[in-house]
Amino acid sequence: TFLQAAVASGLNVLVAGGTQAGKTTLLNCLSAAIPPRERVITCEEVFELKIPLRDVVSMQCRQSNLEGLGEVPLRRLVKEALRMRPSRIIVGEVRQSESLDLLIALNSGLPGMCTIHANSAREAVTKMCTLPLLAGPNVSSSFVVPTVANAIDVVVHCALERDGTRRVQQISALPGRAEGDVIEIADLFTRVDGELVRGDGFPPHTERFARAGFDVRDLLGVS
Repeated sequence: TFLQAAVASGLNVLVAGGTQAGKTTLLNCLSAAIPPRERVITCEEVFELKIPLRDVVSMQCRQSNLEGLGEVPLRRLVKEALRMRPSRIIVGEVRQSESLDLLIALNSGLPGMCTIHANSAREAVTKMCTLPLLAGPNVSSSFVVPTVANAIDVVVHCALERDGTRRVQQISALPGRAEGDVIEIADLFTRVDGELVRGDGFPPHTERFARAGFDVRDLLGVS
């Protein structure tokens, strides 16, 4: 319920997890909470997302031909998506320098979601601070770290357990503060003894929840 409200309120969500942890499946589920009047642009290496909305533009990468021409990388798709008047942008998975273009888009006020390979919510945030450095030597951590702190609002970590089930293990929030190269992160929900329990964190942008008609305290079970 909290994640549905976060998506409907326009928060930026990062879905993290290992291989076969259910990241894309969870991203598909979260996309069902996007308001129906929004225009969604998706960028993927391979078509996997199925957004249940009317106004959806899906774009896929293209490999180069035998002459080495005609390649359309994911980074170019993210740039082109910003020209298509999106209400929200969804990137299937960030692996390389396209994370920089996504961060710039999210930091400009455009809501979005994406997935990333990581072993925890903290490692997902650290990886989002590292991948943009692949864009070139002119990109520094002094620019990337505060941008990640302000652009990413909620991190959802899911995992594949020993019995084959896929479960959300952790939901964390980024208040938007960073000290040095370390971004502050707070747990909203963590899995303890097989159950998701309330953490001590609080999500950012409570005014967006209120504007969308949600009470954050009710969503978190805070009296």
